[in-house]
Amino acid sequence: MLSFDPTWNDIYENGQENRYPWDSVVSFVFRNKPNKPRNETHILELGCGTGCNLWFCANEGFIVSGVDGAEKAINVAIKRFKSEGLIGELTCADFTCLPQKDNSVDLIIDRGSLTCTPYPLLIDTLREANRVLKLGGRMLFTPYADTHTSAVSGIYDENTRLVTEISKGSLIGAGQLCFLGLEDIRKLFSNKGWKILSVKLKQEIEVFFEDQNNHAEYHVIVEKIDSKS
Repeated sequence: MLSFDPTWNDIYENGQENRYPWDSVVSFVFRNKPNKPRNETHILELGCGTGCNLWFCANEGFIVSGVDGAEKAINVAIKRFKSEGLIGELTCADFTCLPQKDNSVDLIIDRGSLTCTPYPLLIDTLREANRVLKLGGRMLFTPYADTHTSAVSGIYDENTRLVTEISKGSLIGAGQLCFLGLEDIRKLFSNKGWKILSVKLKQEIEVFFEDQNNHAEYHVIVEKIDSKS
């Protein structure tokens, strides 16, 4: 069982390159950064892709690290950082075995990456996230919601809880995806290592055409309150 969806290797090989940060990431960083200098604040992104979010963070003066399973994406990110004189630790790695040290990271960003991970390995990944976060550090977690149109349009695997071969909605061609409900989120962060600070369900519904597709995702902010998860 792989924590990384190989589909993304092909997507990046075909030239996929996001260059600018997601607004949700910008908001998360500025609202949750610790009260200390930016050059002492370490931000890690899980599934950094070609580095658009970390590019923003590095330009703002933060210490940045990123991991992704797609070597092509990491190489593109490294090349961009080098060409613009930015510093970042960008690594091709598995989410379930992060290269960062214990209690070394202030903020963790997940912008639509962990939702590609099989549910059993998602649990392992969150345990790793708790390990590398400092006490009081915060994480942005953005899984797709089980109310998403694409959630019921593919083939569902009960063991991994992944949906593949999606045929409807905004996630056609996005590979394997794990869709979560609110109760799933409660369970994932129910142990004493985490405190849920915010859970928002964000939806965009097509209302003009007859096929009213619903793009639904959770934006979850959690804080590390204990090292045991």
